[in-house]
Parts: sequence; structure tokens; C-alpha cells
Amino acid sequence: MSVAEEKRVLRAADKALSKPSEGPVPTYEGDFVLEGHLLLECGRTLANPTLRYAVYGRLNSARDNVVLVCHALSGSALVGLWWPELFGGGESAGQRVSKVAEKRVLRCAQDDKSAIDGELVEKQILRFAKDDKPEKLDDKPSDEDGRSFDQDEEVSNEGKGPGGIVDLRRDCVICVNLLGSCYGSTGPGSVDPETGAVYGPAFPLISIRDNVRAQALLLDSLGIERIRLVIGGSIGGMQALDWAILFPQRVERAAVIAVAPLSAMGLALNHLQRQAICGDPEWLGGNYLQQRQPRRGLAQARQIAMLSYKSRQLFEERYGRNPNRTGEDPWALDDHGGGLGADGGRFDVAGFLDYQGERFLERFDANAYLAISRTMDTWDPARGFRSAREAFEKIQAEVAFIGISSDWLFPAEDVRKLAEAVRDAGVRAEYSEMVTDHGHDAFLAEQAELIRLLHLADSRNV
Repeated sequence: MSVAEEKRVLRAADKALSKPSEGPVPTYEGDFVLEGHLLLECGRTLANPTLRYAVYGRLNSARDNVVLVCHALSGSALVGLWWPELFGGGESAGQRVSKVAEKRVLRCAQDDKSAIDGELVEKQILRFAKDDKPEKLDDKPSDEDGRSFDQDEEVSNEGKGPGGIVDLRRDCVICVNLLGSCYGSTGPGSVDPETGAVYGPAFPLISIRDNVRAQALLLDSLGIERIRLVIGGSIGGMQALDWAILFPQRVERAAVIAVAPLSAMGLALNHLQRQAICGDPEWLGGNYLQQRQPRRGLAQARQIAMLSYKSRQLFEERYGRNPNRTGEDPWALDDHGGGLGADGGRFDVAGFLDYQGERFLERFDANAYLAISRTMDTWDPARGFRSAREAFEKIQAEVAFIGISSDWLFPAEDVRKLAEAVRDAGVRAEYSEMVTDHGHDAFLAEQAELIRLLHLADSRNV
């Protein structure tokens, strides 16, 4: 590797290490395996399902300091990586890597010239950061020194910085990967213990309630009876509200962000995404090999989803009618003299969508995408009750609803109406709104504003 190449690698490493979006590393990350069968709402069962979960901080002796964070469609249990400002400041994953990670990245770059690319270096840094966590133990979750995470000791290396709503000196944060995902919990890519074969297209329909009930069994195994706060955005907000309905005596507060039952438009968009995947010849009826998944279909599904996560205003501001920033000319003929645009000629917004589709292939699975999008489609908190009011009357928690002004996947008006229905059922509930052009993704992209609204809701004590 030349000196110039080495400098490029280290500059990319520095960029990754200094990213403010990197949050704390978990005290523990591991698996909970449910003994026996989990009965699902669809009528089928999952045999010995696994839930991957991560813990940040430690349980106190009363086990009543738990903040349960529920992730969105393509998230994982590692909430410190994708929702870092929930924690405020503290030592980040990147800060823990330092010179050791730089040396490892340099070695990788020497072996693989493609690693010189800045984005690939950032991925390696983050992977090394995730490697720098406590070992998984066969017994109880513990910290770096082998102590149980339920001991009453102050956590000194991580905490709450300005703006965060979680203080790891006080709170124990738990995040559980959804069933159906590809990040550790049982999903379509898992082996069915009853058949010895990968589930694939035979993976059953999993509901939000199925997930919440499985999560409750996990918390039971940890001796946790009470949740100080359950919080989630998008499909995570679905879980938060169902927690308050299904286990009212266990939940003190709930924060339901940017979600309501999907409208016809949302259902249509999800349908098109699944059609893109299933229409890819490489999908093979869902029986594809993990190393040969339907890349084109999954990328197209992600591109459609990205449209629903952003807003018209944001797209106009960022991309407008500009040519793709790679230098392509939308008005030029293609390499064969044609004008169909098959070989380029993209506008900037098209380049953005193509880039997002390609990035997604590196971190998600097609069948998992199908499974979780169906979980999202089928959520209705009133289903199975005589009325929505009957469902909401079960809630004992204080509930904060937050909508996003420019969200057209889960329009703010729908979130507000859901909050009103919950409040009309006698629940202490209120509604706040993020005013932003960022669209549905604002709860992740503008975390500081979200935290501000959550603080306001907390100060009003609903």
C-alpha cells in the first residue's frame, strides 16, 4: 500500500471514529431461546424461537429501571448504533476502537484493495467497534469484568449527555430484535428445529402482538416485571402501543412515534415492495441461497421504501432536477445511441435511490424484508376487541404520541387521531408534532428535535 493510499484509509477511519451518530456499546448482547412452542396469532407455532437482544447499563435491585426500545423495520437490537441520541453523550463505539482498529483496517486494506474505499473502511471500523464488547456468556449477561448486569453499581463509561432521555447511571436499556428479522432473532433464514431445514418461504406470519408476547417472556426470564418506559418509532411504535395494551400493569410510560395503522396508500407501497422482490427470478419462490439472494428485487423494494421515508420538500431541496452528481447527462443518448436511459443518464434523485438500494443489499435479507413488511401491514391495535375503545381502555400507562408533519407513510393527522382515540378512552395521552421536511425518517434523522419533544411531554407529565 502506498503512503497516499494509507492516508486515505486513515482519513476514512478518522471520519468513522469521529461520527457523532455512534452511541454506547452494549453491556451485553446475546440470545434468549424460548423453550417449547410460541403460539402465533396466525394459528401456527414457532418451535424454540430465538430472540436476539442487547442490554445497555444494568438492572437495579428492584428491576424497575428498564427502558425498552423497540426498533423499526430494518433495525437491530443494537440501539446504540441507530438511535444514539436517545442516550445523549457518553463514550462511543468509535472512541473505543482507537489505534488498534486503525491497524486492523490497514491490514485489511493491504489484503483487499477495495477496502481503500472510504465507505468500506467506515463499515470495518463499525464492525470492529461492535467486536469491542463483552463476551457472550452461557450463563447470565454480564459486563466486561464478568459481573452480572443486574448489580447496583454506577456505570462509569457511558451515561447521559446533553439532551438524552436515557441515563445509563440510572436506566437499563433493553432492545429486542424482531422475529422475522435477519439480525439474530428467528426469521426466514433460520433453521426450523422440527424439520432441520431453513424456514424460507414457509416462515409463518408474525404479528406485532406475537413479538410483544415473546419479548414479555424474555423480560420474565430476567425477572423484570415493570417497564419504566417503552419507546419506538414506526413499527417500533406499534410494539410500544401493544405493550401498553397487552401488559398494562407492566408499563409506566409509552412513547409512540410516527405510527398509526397503515393507510391504503401505505399498504399499496408495501405490496409493491414485496412484488419487486417476488418478481426477481433470483427469488426462486423464496428458496434462494443466502449468498445468492434476489438482489435486484430487494434493491428495488428499498428504493420504493425510501420514497415513503422522505418528503417531496426534502427531495426538491436536495436533488431537484439536477443531473446525477457522478456527471451523467440525462439529456444524452446511451452508449448504443438509444434514448431509453438503460445505460445511465440519471437525474440526481435517481442516483440517490440506486445508491440506497445497493447499500441495503449489504445488510438485509429479502425474505426477512417480506416477513417484517407483512408484520407491519397486519397491525391493528383494535383487532380482536369489540371496539378500539375497549382495547385502549386497558392502557394504564401515560402515552406520548409524536407525529411528523411531512410524513406521508404514517401521516401526522393519522397519528393525531390515534392519540385522540386513546385519550377518549380515558388514557393519559397527548400528541406532539415534529415540524420538519425530512419525512418519516425524521425520528432517526432529526433525533435532537425528537428528544426535545419527548422532554416536553415528560415535563408536562401528561
